[in-house]
Amino acid sequence: MTEAIHPTAVVDPRARLGARVRIGAYTVVGPDAVLADDVELGHHVVVEGRVELGERVRIGHGCILGGAPQDLKFQDGTPSGVRIGERTVLREHVTVHRATAPEGWTQIGRDGLIMGLAHVAHDCRLGDGVIVINYAGITGHCEIGDRATIGGLTGMVPFTRVGTAAYVGGMAKVNADVPPYMIVDGQPATVRGVNVVGLRRAGIAPAERRALQDAYRLLYRSGLAPKRGLDRVREDVAACPPVLALIDFIVAATRHGICGPPAGGSAAGDEPAWPAEAEESER
Repeated sequence: MTEAIHPTAVVDPRARLGARVRIGAYTVVGPDAVLADDVELGHHVVVEGRVELGERVRIGHGCILGGAPQDLKFQDGTPSGVRIGERTVLREHVTVHRATAPEGWTQIGRDGLIMGLAHVAHDCRLGDGVIVINYAGITGHCEIGDRATIGGLTGMVPFTRVGTAAYVGGMAKVNADVPPYMIVDGQPATVRGVNVVGLRRAGIAPAERRALQDAYRLLYRSGLAPKRGLDRVREDVAACPPVLALIDFIVAATRHGICGPPAGGSAAGDEPAWPAEAEESER
C-alpha cells in the first residue's frame, strides 16, 4: 500500500483506503474520502469532502472531485458528497461537484467514461455506462439515463433529463428533455432519429428496435400533435418495454418539455420543444 502512494501525495490519515489503491504525485485526498479496492488516482488530483469511489475507479490527472457547488444558495459546511460507481473512468481535468442539500449526493454510475475537461455539476445523477465526451457541461440537477452518450462541447440547462441510450450530438444546446433511445442534435437540440447503433450495442432485440422506429415516425414524422402522436403510439405500436419507457418518459415531461423535431419538420407546429403541458393543452 505504502509503495503505491507517491511520496509527494498528501493523504489525510482519516481517509479510508481499500487494498491496492494507487495515488499519484501531488494528489490531495481529504479526511472524508472513501476509496474502494484498486482505485487509481492520477497526478495532481484533488479529492475533497465526502467522496466515495467504487472498486477499480480510475481518476485522471488534474481532476477535482467533491468541490463546492457553483450555486449561490449553497451554504458552506453542508454535509453532501460525490459517489462514483465501480469501474468508471474520469479522464484528465474532469470536475465533479458535490450536492447542495444536506445528505445529498452527486452520483455517477458504474462503467462510465467521462472524458477530459468535462464538468458534472452539483446534484446530477448519471446512470450506468454513460459516456460524456470532452468539454461537455452537465449543469446542476441533470439526470442522464443508462448508456446515454453526451457529445463534446454540449451544454445542458439545469434540471434536464436525458433518457436511456439516447445520443446527444456534439455542441448541442440541450434546453429540453431528451427522449430515451433517440438522437438529438443542434442549437436548440431537436430529435433527428433513433439511436439504432446504440440499441444494437445495448442488445435490444430487432423487433423492439423496429417498434421504436415506428414510435419515432408517429411522434416526429407524422404531422400529429404530441398528444395525438402518443395516442397513436399506444394504439398502433407493440407495447414492448422500450416503447413503454419512451411513452412514460414523455408523459413525465419536466418544466422544459421534450425535444421536438427540427424546424421545418413534420410534427404539428414545428416547435423545437414540445411544451410540458402538451397533454393538457391539446384540443
